[in-house]
Amino acid sequence: MAAQFGRRLRRGATTTAVAAVAVAALSASQAPGAPLAGGSGDPAASGSTSPGDSAATGNSPYYTDLPPLNTPNKPGSSVNLPVTGSAEAGIPASILAAYKKAQQDLASTDAACRLPWQLLAAIGKVESGQARGGKVDANGTTFSPILGPALNGQGFALIKDTDGGAYDGDSTHDRAVGPMQFIPQTWATWGQDGNGDGRKDPNNIYDAALAAGHYLCAGSRDLAVAADLDRAVLSYNHSREYLRTVRSWFEFYKRGTHEVPDGTGVLPSGTSSGSGSGSGSGSGSSPNPTPPPSGSPGSGATPSPSPTPPEPGGSGSPSPSPTPPPKPAPTPTPSRTLGSIENAGTGPLAATAGEAFAERIKVRARNTLGTPLAKASVTFTITGDTDARFSGGRSTVTLPTASDGTVTAPVLNAGEKTGEFKVTALAGTIKPLTLAYAAAVAARQADTIARTEEKALTAAPGAEFADTLEVKATYKGIGVAGTAVTATMITGGETPAENDKGPFFKDADGNAVRTLTDLKADADGVLKLPKIFADDTAGTFLLRLTTESGATLVVELTVAAPAA
Repeated sequence: MAAQFGRRLRRGATTTAVAAVAVAALSASQAPGAPLAGGSGDPAASGSTSPGDSAATGNSPYYTDLPPLNTPNKPGSSVNLPVTGSAEAGIPASILAAYKKAQQDLASTDAACRLPWQLLAAIGKVESGQARGGKVDANGTTFSPILGPALNGQGFALIKDTDGGAYDGDSTHDRAVGPMQFIPQTWATWGQDGNGDGRKDPNNIYDAALAAGHYLCAGSRDLAVAADLDRAVLSYNHSREYLRTVRSWFEFYKRGTHEVPDGTGVLPSGTSSGSGSGSGSGSGSSPNPTPPPSGSPGSGATPSPSPTPPEPGGSGSPSPSPTPPPKPAPTPTPSRTLGSIENAGTGPLAATAGEAFAERIKVRARNTLGTPLAKASVTFTITGDTDARFSGGRSTVTLPTASDGTVTAPVLNAGEKTGEFKVTALAGTIKPLTLAYAAAVAARQADTIARTEEKALTAAPGAEFADTLEVKATYKGIGVAGTAVTATMITGGETPAENDKGPFFKDADGNAVRTLTDLKADADGVLKLPKIFADDTAGTFLLRLTTESGATLVVELTVAAPAA
């Protein structure tokens, strides 16, 4: 929606004629019936009766212009159809880049959805006229907010304020916001940071396009399947005319488009006053005007029948044909409805800093019948005060379940920050189901302690050892900072004990001690031992060094009189 709402809810004579032909053709070939069942965000699935409760836009107004037709005149045809213009096929550079980036991002996090960027372009066209012709700054943010009307129940849905006016500046009622026209309560759930600036801004086309992509891909939708694509669009705005309009632009953009400079895109046409305004109320009806069916109570007049395209070889006059009523929404299929998720055999999640977790998280989804559910989207999210990440450096990833209902998260890598964190698996959006897995990153523990240089350590009886003993504690060859070491002068044999003669250390008072327990390695894992002294006993003695993790080193100390 744009700020000029009067323009969005009316059509001129030319647009109406084109729209009638396009809609008739669309209903015959492009837009299969769209059951409102099973997918996230679908009103039928949520049980909602209030418009806006289950639509990304709150079922707020949208531009109803249809794309120009690119149909050559055939023999027997009598209407001069407009030719597709290069201007209409152009999409502003930043807007087009945001759509394509969103498709690329979703392809890496939810490949099973198969989101086409042309669908985002179609929705962006009817929601904001491609963000008002591409009037965005270098970061993709609109120069001024794009706000819909207050959803106060007066001609639109009734949605009381949910954001304190933070997004829409209205602390009484919600309004749809930004290039993709999210209402604040939906943005709070689905908002994304598409341009990597650390913010989730509904007025930024990169953020809004990525959020729209995630919303359309919710549940187990495969947008390459026509019925799933229809469900996704209807979840965005619960109106079949909205679906037909988006479908028209979707097919138009699939036939070809091109980039134009920002700010030069074609805006929806300004038209003369129409005879109605969108209701935005009732059971999720479209906010743009549609004539009531013939004979309906309160219609006031019998509407004119919609024209249909002439048959090849006919007289060229369109024959009247009433618009078929929408098909009733079928009951959700239990075999395709998410019923539960469970741990599929994930073991304890523990790893040492800098290493990969040996265990991988595995989840199984079941339907309401209790059997495995395939193609259910499961989002794995890391939370907590560590720098653990999935492979590729991601903290969130969405994957579909396989035919047996299971999905395995990517390899989890521990960072350098130790501590505990959680990995949450979430499936479903209307009634989300979650599993939480506790995980921990432990500090490196030395597996080896060794001398930094091999030099004989000798002293004369009653003298001081001339050379200092230096050792290094490592884990897989990497020095372990702060490793605690215990040094003990020991006896030989199978059951060594503290020796009561031979070399010794000195305490702070100068007394002889043969065990030290307060030794710590430096930041590189290196430890220089205090000076060692010899008593009057000659011979070969043993010094044992033990780390807190159990790594051990035994060093020989020789006490002998100097050679004559």
